[in-house]
Amino acid sequence: MIRKNSINKAKKVLVALSGGVDSAVSAALLSKRGFDVVGVFFRFFDPPKAGKTDGSLGKAKLIAEKLSIPLKTVDARGEFKKKIIDYFVSSYKKGITPNPCVVCNREMKFDLLFKLLKKYKADCIATGHYARIKHVIARSETTKQSRAIAENTRLLRFARNDSYMLLEAIDKTKDQSYFLYRLARKELAKIIFPLGGYKKTETKKMAKKFGLPVLGNEESQDICFLLDKDINQFLRKNIKPMPGNIVDEKGNLLGGHKGLPFYTFGQRKGIEIGGTGPYFVVGKNSRKNVLIVSNDPKKLLAKKFEVNQANWIGKGIKLPLRAEVQVRYHSEKFLAIIKSGLEADASRRYGVNKSEVLTVEAKKNLRAVAPGQSAVFYRNGEVLGGGIIL
Repeated sequence: MIRKNSINKAKKVLVALSGGVDSAVSAALLSKRGFDVVGVFFRFFDPPKAGKTDGSLGKAKLIAEKLSIPLKTVDARGEFKKKIIDYFVSSYKKGITPNPCVVCNREMKFDLLFKLLKKYKADCIATGHYARIKHVIARSETTKQSRAIAENTRLLRFARNDSYMLLEAIDKTKDQSYFLYRLARKELAKIIFPLGGYKKTETKKMAKKFGLPVLGNEESQDICFLLDKDINQFLRKNIKPMPGNIVDEKGNLLGGHKGLPFYTFGQRKGIEIGGTGPYFVVGKNSRKNVLIVSNDPKKLLAKKFEVNQANWIGKGIKLPLRAEVQVRYHSEKFLAIIKSGLEADASRRYGVNKSEVLTVEAKKNLRAVAPGQSAVFYRNGEVLGGGIIL
């Protein structure tokens, strides 16, 4: 929801327009509030069929025309391939499960928007994400006048004594704060999430009310560049299959696999071996090109795991930290203690400095915590930070 009195009217805002309902309604809400809205469409990959007009761009143009706002088109295909698609493929080659949406939001969408903010001399940026930002005014600014000053200048500078919190959206079924934990806290001062205070059903009603040409559009998928929604087909086009053996935890040969990148930790379907199954993927030996499976589902359970590449967005974080943790988008959160450091043997195994790693200790057994995914830390609906699961 757009925060009242937090932004002066007629401020210039860059809105990422994808051609979908969420970004369209976000632009409409800001325009109705009197902002000077500029739409931005990012071309991240080629359309499904070469030679045809990009449907998403065409929809973005219709939305901009309906709202009477300018639309800037940015060709970011080369950068997207390098930062997102190549990362996606290389992660599977390494035997880990990537999270391209987390990387894309930080390394592509918001990075590009902030660069354009300077180029077009805008005051803030906005997207159609379902998340909220709360402005916490410093205690010293308690008078009505000082509060007004702080609010009116929030987009022009990051006040030294103020802070901004990233919160979950009101609509928990659509909340996307999980994908945004890698933002910097100081960046929140110049970001608007107009839909954070609305439910998806309300967004669709507003789209109809505003007469936006988006009703009937398909919902965006998590991995946007998988146009046929088939991960294995995409991987087969980008990774040369190297068949190998499937063994149990004792090394007994059970069958053959089609290539380690095509299997993920905890996978049950598609292993295609009989016997005393069902079997689950519990490990990979990349050096020997061996897939390790078990018919004991308890082997997928663990109460402790490690993360690195941590990013903290909350203020005044001190470890050890008690928080709620989410390890997959829309998965159930669980209580855990986050500690710094790492045991020496694990540090050598991962090939990382133990001071760069956090250990997450849960209160209950967790199933199939996948390396490469993000673990995001929450407290009372606030995103504190997160890291990549080792």
